[in-house]
Amino acid sequence: MKKALICLSIVVIVVFCTLNEATALTGNCSTSLHNNVRDTSDRVPMVSRSTLDSILNRNYAIKGIFTSSPTPKGILYVGSGDHNVYALNLATGTKTWNYTTGAFVISSPTVVNGIVYVGSMDHNVYALNANTGTKVWSYTTGSFVDSSPTVVNGIVYVGSDDHNVYALNANTGTKTWNYTTRDMVHSSPTVVNGIVYVGSWDHNVYALNANTGAKVWSYTTEKPVRSSPTVVNGIVYVGGNDCNVYALNANTGTKVWSYTTGGIVYSSPTVANGIVYVGSMDHNVYALNANTGTKMWSYTTGYWVVSSPTVANGIVYIGSWDCNLYALNARTGEVEWSYTTGNLMRSSPTVVNGIVYVGSDDHNVYALNANTGTKVWSYTTGNAVLSSPTVANGIG
Repeated sequence: MKKALICLSIVVIVVFCTLNEATALTGNCSTSLHNNVRDTSDRVPMVSRSTLDSILNRNYAIKGIFTSSPTPKGILYVGSGDHNVYALNLATGTKTWNYTTGAFVISSPTVVNGIVYVGSMDHNVYALNANTGTKVWSYTTGSFVDSSPTVVNGIVYVGSDDHNVYALNANTGTKTWNYTTRDMVHSSPTVVNGIVYVGSWDHNVYALNANTGAKVWSYTTEKPVRSSPTVVNGIVYVGGNDCNVYALNANTGTKVWSYTTGGIVYSSPTVANGIVYVGSMDHNVYALNANTGTKMWSYTTGYWVVSSPTVANGIVYIGSWDCNLYALNARTGEVEWSYTTGNLMRSSPTVVNGIVYVGSDDHNVYALNANTGTKVWSYTTGNAVLSSPTVANGIG
């Protein structure tokens, strides 16, 4: 733990655009379920700005993945701050295996053809056997890897704090190409129609040729881009540290529209039924018209929203630093239910067969009934779970 914190002592400048100086939630939140009620009267004590800065210097939540499984059997894969990648039985939460890396695992796993691909703050990208956890290969970058891999056509695309976007052979881990930006790449790549879309702390959103790594275009924002792009119907949707949500033409990088929130947008947008859903550090979850950027509704949580939304069956699932996982009506933004964990929520939810899977800084991975928020099971790791769960069919 101490070693990991030393490794993570990078300087991250975080500012609100329109908010007063922030304080951080920490400690224990009473775990409970709130149906249609958002109670913020019993929040945990606030801590000093220096403690807040210490927390912020570590990491942030990464976009979740919506998947569906045709059978009740399957495996949930997730990383933890205790350095491990876990494989948990989907139905019971029982541990199937764990693989220990050299540092925090903030990256969210991707599972393709029986292989789990994931990054670690020990500078490595790992390929693990999905059934056994045995290491197939690892590739060492020049710095932390909290970007989450994307695998397309036998190539693993991932970012690193060494300023690079990497393309690695999925079978061998051999580097196919790398593209060097001017700052850290925390953003997770999205690959559509032979183009890799990714953000960088150098303020840019990049479009790179997936085969060669050649730059197709870049769009410059006012501040770093930590958010991961979502591409739908020829539009790239992405958040920025300049408090904006951007819609960019996927072919040219031309701005179609932008919407300004009241805080940094680390959350990665999700698009469903013509609506862009995204969180902001101004405490809000937003629903924006995908064509125009017009706000349709917003819901105010009790603190920062750096988790990314998952939309399933007309419900938006998203976590907040107020310790809650929220289920919001996708059309109106009204609360269907909320579930309070024991600490901050930076992990992004995954929904499979009526169950919501999500991690919390209270060290737990939770399985909750998607309709009611009732806990089905939880599994306790050795540290904060910022990684977002991925579900795949497997032994179980």
